Amino acid sequence: MLNDIIKAIVYTELNEGSGPSPILWNPIDLPEKLRMSVAIKTITMLTTDQGAIPKSLVIMPFPSFNLKGIVKYIESQDDKFKGGTALSTITLLFSEADDLIFYKYMEYLESAFTEIAQKIIMLKSKNKTSNDIFFEINNLYLNISEILNDLQKKENSTSDLEAFPEEEMNDELEVTFNFKLVVCGDPGVGKTSTILRFTDDAFTRTYIPTLGVNISEKNVKMKNALAKLIIWDIAGQIKFEAMRRHFYKGAEAVILIFDLTNRKSYQNIVNWYRDMEKNIIPVKDKILGFILGNKEDLVNGRTINPEEPLLLAEQLNLKYLEISALTGKNVEEMFLKLTDTLINSKN
Repeated sequence: MLNDIIKAIVYTELNEGSGPSPILWNPIDLPEKLRMSVAIKTITMLTTDQGAIPKSLVIMPFPSFNLKGIVKYIESQDDKFKGGTALSTITLLFSEADDLIFYKYMEYLESAFTEIAQKIIMLKSKNKTSNDIFFEINNLYLNISEILNDLQKKENSTSDLEAFPEEEMNDELEVTFNFKLVVCGDPGVGKTSTILRFTDDAFTRTYIPTLGVNISEKNVKMKNALAKLIIWDIAGQIKFEAMRRHFYKGAEAVILIFDLTNRKSYQNIVNWYRDMEKNIIPVKDKILGFILGNKEDLVNGRTINPEEPLLLAEQLNLKYLEISALTGKNVEEMFLKLTDTLINSKN
């Protein structure tokens, strides 16, 4: 299994008296020499860059052990330390020979590490015990294992397709544009069904249940250009709220979906928009995208007057369209219109 490449995870704290010390680790029989090497190297690395604390994950080699490590640096307020700041690190160790998967999917891992780091900062502020922190470190170990297993499924499911790259199926055009789209809405409104209707299974899908995100890719030929749409289907459950802001970043368009038979899902569209608005850099001072009213086919069940979402879309500077993920009505049309708008925004 892919998660077997995780060799260990080490939590280190910098003690002003004794220096860097490994505090917690998994597995519990991890050799002391390796624990100390991780602790010393991850902390002393900062001295080579004037003590600047990396905000993103860092990959660090441990050649004496034929290992590499993903390192997350954590700063937390602590009056017992000089300057009032305590420093700690989380290091996930893996074999040098297996580093490709970590480089390739660093973006997924970043969010998982960030969430755990925030929990550790909160625990330390409340003077919680090492047992509480170990619980979170172990959760990270398990979460990364789950993520890697999901990525393994994705790699296996696409291996046969790689012999026939999608670019070659598009008149040998090279991809001219890459656009990240985020799709949001309440649970059960049909986000995933809408995306599947458009992509028609001719794409790469990666579902990461631990993080609550489904990522799809499809190439779209527009005139003489080939655009790759990278579609992020964001989970609507509240338990993923803290992680969503990481997934919004870098998006160039948004798709907000509600259920025409569910008024509450429509009322929450504004909340979804505000949530994304805080984390997306607009294109020419404008967030591009659509509000979609799904389940247009359920004529007798609808509870939303067509004029309402039209007015809301106008207020938010978005476009509105009613669709049916079941029948496919207006789904492809919407994605093509959005792609055309994005291409024109680059000119």
